[in-house]
Amino acid sequence: MRLARIGAAGQERPAVWAGQVWRDLSGLTPDINASFLAAGTASWDRLHTALAVGTLPELDAGGRFGAPVTGIGKIVCIGLNYRDHAAETGAAEPAEPVVFLKAPDTVVGPYDTVLIPRDSTKTDWEVELGVVIGATARYLDGPDEALRHVAGYLISHDVSEREFQLDRGGQWDKGKNCETFNPLGPWLVTADEIGEPQDLAVRLWVNDRQRQDGSTKNMIFDVAHIVWYLSQFMVLRPGDVINTGTPAGVALGQPDHPYLRAGDVVELEIDGLGRQRQTFRKA
Repeated sequence: MRLARIGAAGQERPAVWAGQVWRDLSGLTPDINASFLAAGTASWDRLHTALAVGTLPELDAGGRFGAPVTGIGKIVCIGLNYRDHAAETGAAEPAEPVVFLKAPDTVVGPYDTVLIPRDSTKTDWEVELGVVIGATARYLDGPDEALRHVAGYLISHDVSEREFQLDRGGQWDKGKNCETFNPLGPWLVTADEIGEPQDLAVRLWVNDRQRQDGSTKNMIFDVAHIVWYLSQFMVLRPGDVINTGTPAGVALGQPDHPYLRAGDVVELEIDGLGRQRQTFRKA
């Protein structure tokens, strides 16, 4: 099942893709948020019933797509999680997942403008598989329990400013939390439709030149391991998002370091999850 939020910023309406059109979910839920996801099978049952009886009106998809989940509690990110990306940056493969956080207010829609921070010279791209939590995960016993706590998957663009992240001291937060630095979407695909998340092609282009071409099968720590691991240190709640890392091909890892400039256009896609497109401009 494919879920989205369509409309102007702050006025998005929840929608489901059905019968080759987007249908309005406003009669079932005010939004695609933690409450909707936490209801689990009850939400899906109501939705399937409404689709079967034909009570959901068509929604004009010509408008803007917002991030497909709202009210996100936290965005947990995993660094250096692809073998080829660790190699290109000269880093050793980590023994345990590298964990950092992004603030939920970095989230924008998949086609929204992304702002290059003032004084930035090293704004970088990172296409990532995003995991949306659907059931509370707390001290899970093992990775085999993890995927049942996942509501679905989406494309996440973990935009980074490398000078702020790596050269200015302290933790990575300064280079990860600039405004607009986490486009999500265009839609959330439920976990049952994706099935196995460890064999998805992950790609990114800058100004029509392909820069990243990887696969989730090359993750050092797979999705199940990540969800289990994080549950040992924090409570993962419905609506939380996990960015699972990026494959090789970022500007940081290339000899000429072709960091993003105003006017650059970045496009991203992951098999089964759609495609994003952002134009970058100066803040």
